[in-house]
Amino acid sequence: MQHAVGSPLPPPHQPGHGPAGGWTPAAHHPGPHHPGAHQGSAPVPPPPPAPGFTPAPVPPTPPHASVPPTPPHASVPPAPQHAPGPPVPPHGPGPVPDTTGHVPLPPGAPVGAPPPTAPDSAGTTLAVLLIGPAGAGKTSVAKYWADHRRVPTAHISLDDVREWVRSGFADPQSGWNDHSEAQYRLARRTCGFAARNFLANGISCILDDAVFPDRPVVGLGGWKRHVGPGLLPVVLLPGLEIVLERNAERSGNRRLTDEEVARIHGRMAGWYGSGLPIIDNSQMDVEQTAKVLDDVLARSIASPPSW
Repeated sequence: MQHAVGSPLPPPHQPGHGPAGGWTPAAHHPGPHHPGAHQGSAPVPPPPPAPGFTPAPVPPTPPHASVPPTPPHASVPPAPQHAPGPPVPPHGPGPVPDTTGHVPLPPGAPVGAPPPTAPDSAGTTLAVLLIGPAGAGKTSVAKYWADHRRVPTAHISLDDVREWVRSGFADPQSGWNDHSEAQYRLARRTCGFAARNFLANGISCILDDAVFPDRPVVGLGGWKRHVGPGLLPVVLLPGLEIVLERNAERSGNRRLTDEEVARIHGRMAGWYGSGLPIIDNSQMDVEQTAKVLDDVLARSIASPPSW
């Protein structure tokens, strides 16, 4: 006999009728183990509910009638075997788009030269490299300059990044060697990446480092590779007696011997005649030096130095 087509009701959970808490549709076609599933003159009663579950009333089904689909609130208790997975995003499968506001770094060196029509340096997004010997006041001036700009600005100190290494730190006071040189190079690359990340997100940055003119590949050449050709270098070079006084006020591994300070200062004198702007802040405090730095950067924007 041909029966009307309909969706079969799931059987009640009984011993020997499939796994607990669920049912397999393929196992419930009419067959020998379900005698009279759609036969006989008696109405088909609804399956008994699970313990503790109150089913909605289901009207009797007349013989040979289509069985309507079971609504979700009917007598089959909802008992998923697995915890529901995470909701599917509206955009479909695939990687979730980044909505945090992060701007990916562009390939290569992203820092181009500032526009020459910029009205001043205080309101322009810049990348500045402040060069000078130990005791020149680089860190103090860089922090003050970054604090008082009209646009977001970050200060990136090479010494701070270099001292992130705790165990195994190569202290230059113990002698300059390949190990300390490698950590300086690593710190420069790290600072350069941080600068690019800030600049790609619209934040200016000022870096400070004791870059020597007699090592152009490691010094300015390295910073140009790490940050980009738009980096604006400025040399901070007070007199030797000033850097000796300021170095004497330092403590820890940042305090050098007078002989080392004098040697570094002598090497820094090679920046004269290099074409880079030089600020002699021997008679200036931090605020005055920062103002002069703004003027120097404004001129560098209008006429970038060759380096």
